[in-house]
Amino acid sequence: MTTTRAGGRHGKPWRAAGAAVVVTMAMIGAGMIGAGLKTTPPPRPPQPLAQAGPEVTGPAGTATAVPPLDGQPVGQGDAPAALVRSAPTSIEIPRIGVDATIMSLGTNPDGTVQVPPLDQADQAGWYEPGASPGETGNAVIVGHVDSAKLGPAVFFDLGALTPGDTVTVRRADGRAATFKVDSVKSYPKTAFPTELVYGPSDRPSLRVVTCGGQFDEAAKSYQDNVVVFASLVG
Repeated sequence: MTTTRAGGRHGKPWRAAGAAVVVTMAMIGAGMIGAGLKTTPPPRPPQPLAQAGPEVTGPAGTATAVPPLDGQPVGQGDAPAALVRSAPTSIEIPRIGVDATIMSLGTNPDGTVQVPPLDQADQAGWYEPGASPGETGNAVIVGHVDSAKLGPAVFFDLGALTPGDTVTVRRADGRAATFKVDSVKSYPKTAFPTELVYGPSDRPSLRVVTCGGQFDEAAKSYQDNVVVFASLVG
């Protein structure tokens, strides 16, 4: 299997296929538990305004292009200076009422990315081998969309974000990194944007990932991934 390297400070090798199941593995587990306990379909999480494509329409009807591969935000001036490396401790997304703690995650023995345990689906997880939020590179935070035990989970409403919304990540060094959303996209899990999410970037960027789309009852998994692309603004 072809391997590549994750963006960020460490640049450790990881499996390209593993990135595509960052949240897939977690949601398969959630779906299997839910199938055994629920007799009515769970509520469907909100979806981004558009599927993955060249642009997404913002709340005022203006089009915002997808960030290019080098991570440069679209329509912004000079980015603020990058912060030194420090582990994130919590994430706040006012638009959707998220205020959650963050745990550190690594990779599984098979090279796939770990996800938070299903009994802690109200917490988010930071991919520690990559950049830390505010550091140069793509910092990646993942989380569940729902679980049979908790119902809607930490990122249930992630697909409702629109360009211009803010995400603030508090860090262990006492500083806060604030990001502005550039775009929100939904990708089929068979076409996960590995390079855009885990690839390198020459500036501080944030990727927030969860599941979305239709729930496949046969596969016990959501069919898509929702990805928020954001750039450091303060």
